[in-house]
Amino acid sequence: MKKIGILFGQENTFPQAFIDRVNQKAPAGIMAEFVKIDQVEQHVAPDYAVIIDRISQDVPFYRAYLKNAALMGTAVINNPFWWSADEKFFNNALAVRLGVPVPKTLLLPSKERPTDTSERSFRNLSMMDWDAAFEHIGFPAYMKPHSGGGWKSVYKLDSPDDFFRAYAETGQLVMLFQEAVDFTDYFRCYCIGGTEVLIMPYEPRNEPHLRYATEMKTTGEAGEKLLATMKDYVLKLNAGLGYDFNTVEFAVRDGIPLAIDFGNPAPDADINSVGEKNFEWVVEAAANMAIARAQAQKPGQDNLTWGTFVHPHRAKSAETHFTVADVPTPTPKKKAAPKAAAAAKPAAAKAAAPKKEAAPKAAAKKPAAKKSE
Repeated sequence: MKKIGILFGQENTFPQAFIDRVNQKAPAGIMAEFVKIDQVEQHVAPDYAVIIDRISQDVPFYRAYLKNAALMGTAVINNPFWWSADEKFFNNALAVRLGVPVPKTLLLPSKERPTDTSERSFRNLSMMDWDAAFEHIGFPAYMKPHSGGGWKSVYKLDSPDDFFRAYAETGQLVMLFQEAVDFTDYFRCYCIGGTEVLIMPYEPRNEPHLRYATEMKTTGEAGEKLLATMKDYVLKLNAGLGYDFNTVEFAVRDGIPLAIDFGNPAPDADINSVGEKNFEWVVEAAANMAIARAQAQKPGQDNLTWGTFVHPHRAKSAETHFTVADVPTPTPKKKAAPKAAAAAKPAAAKAAAPKKEAAPKAAAKKPAAKKSE
């Protein structure tokens, strides 16, 4: 029996619906349940082929448990190693590399020095040219943590005075300074399994329970083109980042979708916020993905999803239907020894029979002939 588990916290509607749907659809030999954890010992495998992680971003104990589980062969969704290293500034840089538009963004050193550091810890850091930064980004702008979510410590800035007032409150947080996008449309897009995409009109300026209660403004041929472009960008970003279960947000300016937020280890899937229709799509897509991953899971092997940037060799090998572990190690070339023998042979021959140098020289040429082959 292969078990699919879901690890979750305070959310109520998605976990039970996910379990019920998997157990409805799964073939014989696969079942789903809430993850049960008692004693966690190093290098001991848990009783799960697949774990859907909805909480470890907030609970370090769970994160450590999942990394050990992944080492022992569990397919953890999302990859706990990658999202632990993930942050918004890198995401933006990778988006640019992938050809996905993003707002202009600068990384700011923390206002307060990190604990156990001093001025001498920052001898490599020059003073920020704030005037140049303000000219490059412009106002209005946003300041937000380079690693975080849930709209925590996010500031809307209309002037340099607003900037310095907000910056003074950020303590040891490393912040992003990002241009504000005056958008005509805004979307949140689910991507599950790296292939299934749901594009949802979204209004971040509404109260949380009303943010999905909006409609797409762009219509006709322009609307169809916009939807196709966003789907392409969603697939590119999730392939690059290696997320199995993620949302991507776009703010549309002058017909161009700019990716705003696209690294969510446990994106909102509550029926009371996303709405019944979207909820049904998420539950169905997540169940199908989990079942497929359980069927493909191989105990004791790496069953994680790795992005093309983080693990390019793994991604390349997947295109040819084998894993890196299957690639034969090239046999080391053994040409040094023949050359040494060839060099020694004439020397020995000279010592033994100085008048017969022609034959040893001819023999010495044989390794060179092999080299050309």
